[in-house]
Amino acid sequence: MKFKGVKILSLIVGLSLMVGCGTTSGKSEEDKTTSNSTEKVLVYGSGDYEQINPAIKEHGEINSLIFTGLTAHDKDNKVIPALAENWEFDNKSNTYTFKLRKDVKWHDGKEFTAEDVKFTIEAIQDEKNQSEIASNYEDIVEVKVNDNYTVQIVLKAPNVAMLDYLTVGILPKHLLEGKDITTDSFNQNPIGTGPFKFEKWDRGQSITLVKNKEYFKKEPALDKVVFKIVEDSKAKVMQLKSGELDLAQVTPKDMDVFKGNEDYTINIMKTADYRGIMYNFNTPLFKENKELPNALGYAINRQAIVDSVLLGHGEKAYSPLQMGPYNNQSIEKFEYNPEKAKEELEKLGWKKDDKGVYEKDGKKLSFEIVCGEGDQVRIDMANICAQQLKAIGVEAKVVVNTKIDWANQDSYLIGWGSPFDPDDHTYKVFGTEKGANYNAYSNSKIDEILQKARETDNNEERIKLYKEFQEEMVKAMPYTFISYIDAIYVGKSDIKGLTKETILGHHGVGIFWNIEEWSK
Repeated sequence: MKFKGVKILSLIVGLSLMVGCGTTSGKSEEDKTTSNSTEKVLVYGSGDYEQINPAIKEHGEINSLIFTGLTAHDKDNKVIPALAENWEFDNKSNTYTFKLRKDVKWHDGKEFTAEDVKFTIEAIQDEKNQSEIASNYEDIVEVKVNDNYTVQIVLKAPNVAMLDYLTVGILPKHLLEGKDITTDSFNQNPIGTGPFKFEKWDRGQSITLVKNKEYFKKEPALDKVVFKIVEDSKAKVMQLKSGELDLAQVTPKDMDVFKGNEDYTINIMKTADYRGIMYNFNTPLFKENKELPNALGYAINRQAIVDSVLLGHGEKAYSPLQMGPYNNQSIEKFEYNPEKAKEELEKLGWKKDDKGVYEKDGKKLSFEIVCGEGDQVRIDMANICAQQLKAIGVEAKVVVNTKIDWANQDSYLIGWGSPFDPDDHTYKVFGTEKGANYNAYSNSKIDEILQKARETDNNEERIKLYKEFQEEMVKAMPYTFISYIDAIYVGKSDIKGLTKETILGHHGVGIFWNIEEWSK
């Protein structure tokens, strides 16, 4: 397992995984009441950032406001043109040819060209940049610039997920060529081609964006979007009520505060976003006892968690592909059965000591479930899981940390899930030593299946392969899947343009897909 220092942060949908509880200074509210009283400003309750660079960090929906990809997703998550006007695919050479728009300029006024596309993809692929999305682009063997507005992307094999991955924001070559893109000051002063331009960053407080009047699609209706840093879920509710925030994601338990109030709209949106206990096979307990996750899975009462933590706004999880057409409903679901959990542990040689805790070879079955600070839903889920594990004789303890130590923590209450191609959030999450495989999970059979699945354009064959992947996964589980969650966004009732029917991704990402259409 390669631990590349990738940190899960920049989660801008209000389910922040990291850093301390955010403090507020009221500066974002000041932004709303500038000398131009007619300015249309949206203040969004966001998680914190260290850098803004879509080629390095997947997490961070602010990327979609500042940057644009060759492609984009529409409200139904279908791939549509963006910086590319159109494209063709040659089956013989496995080559995409993209014709680019000629009316696009960077926020600094420079012209966007095919050289920027080549630079961005090669920067993602460059190992020294340690991009957490690099594995998405492994099938690209060459990027050719034919002219300023034509670029070819040559693959080693067909990969239908590539059009999804080319939604990644393109970087400006003229500002980053020859620089270290992981540390350059560009990451704190980003320049893109998107509907909004970076204006200022008050560290730990807010990030202010202003509309790009020359955005190639249309001039945005909003004048500004302020990402106000509010890490704590309770603080979001308070600031929504006080008027400091216009829009934020809230927990199911906090949603009732806004019911019946005509000043607010509650948007309950479906997602492909799941939660689970990720076991770390880099630590002695799980490295030496890789069968443990399967046994522990029977100890978790998922429906009780959906009912008590999510208040019914979600469903039980058993697979990372459960919310799409590639789901395999016939696999082992590890339904709640505490007696079976104990039986399976005892088959593995664990026996209870005089205090009722399982032990083997003089070592207790004891581990920590780590949660990131500020995400109350995950903390509540972890506490219930710990109680249920203790009930069968497992010593489980919940720990809330400000930073995540991927290499050394016992387990983590993880969140993943994608509404796009099934390759997304499978290959890079469960493939051996891939960029988002944070728990040293390794299964050579799964590696083989996922490689084949991403390199075939026959959908029937892909369905078979992804179902086979799920059958193989349940033989040696990487996680205990818990639940899929609905994203609950509360906003002021004057916000127009949000599409409730769009199925969102990890942490509710995707809500801003049409931000240039929003108004208030």
